[in-house]
Amino acid sequence: MLEDLKGSETWRIFRIMSEFIEGFDELSDIGPAVSIFGSARFKEEDEYYKKAIEVAELLAQNGYSVITGGGPGIMEAANSGAAKYNVKSVGLNIELPMEQKPNIHQNKSLRFRYFFARKVMFVKYSMGYVCMPGGFGTLDEFFEALTLMQTNKIHPLPLIMFGTEYWDGLLSWMKDIMLKNKTASEENFSFIKLTDDPKEVVAIMNRHRDWKEKMRRKATKEIKKERGKGKGEFLP
Repeated sequence: MLEDLKGSETWRIFRIMSEFIEGFDELSDIGPAVSIFGSARFKEEDEYYKKAIEVAELLAQNGYSVITGGGPGIMEAANSGAAKYNVKSVGLNIELPMEQKPNIHQNKSLRFRYFFARKVMFVKYSMGYVCMPGGFGTLDEFFEALTLMQTNKIHPLPLIMFGTEYWDGLLSWMKDIMLKNKTASEENFSFIKLTDDPKEVVAIMNRHRDWKEKMRRKATKEIKKERGKGKGEFLP
């Protein structure tokens, strides 16, 4: 932010720390959650707005909390769908030059000054991403998650692009041009799913949730086994 240039860099660090601390404290018990991204410009009568509500409702019915950027459009639709059920409908709001007004369908609302702190919360607390049609902000979140997985900085998570007509051109370009020029690998596209079906979104997330639970149980079993070995070393 421009005003940061006027003050002490030390105090800026404390502001940044406070956003991370608040985010971790508020979201630590959120449970399985899915982030839904998309344009703030869609209205209630638009088809993608209605689809975002349906996706969020189905996710909520399957026990997922829903996380959005907290604004209007697709974010409002997703929060609205989740809020109808007994799950957390989270808005990670951001201070912008053109003031973003938080939508009224959030039952847990956080406010961020810094985009990078907000991004950490999306990545850390999301089991998967659903990218509804959107602009540069949606693309930013999509490509950042893809890059983090490609570089093994985070565990794999489903990246669902909802809206074949909207996203197919981008995916075709990525495959035709990037693969042809060897600036991306075929395996990178295994993270991405393209669909028009809200039920398929839930099915993909459920499979991933089951896989994560299987990996968690396996890791827990291995830890207990290693601890048992350690205790045995000291037995007479």
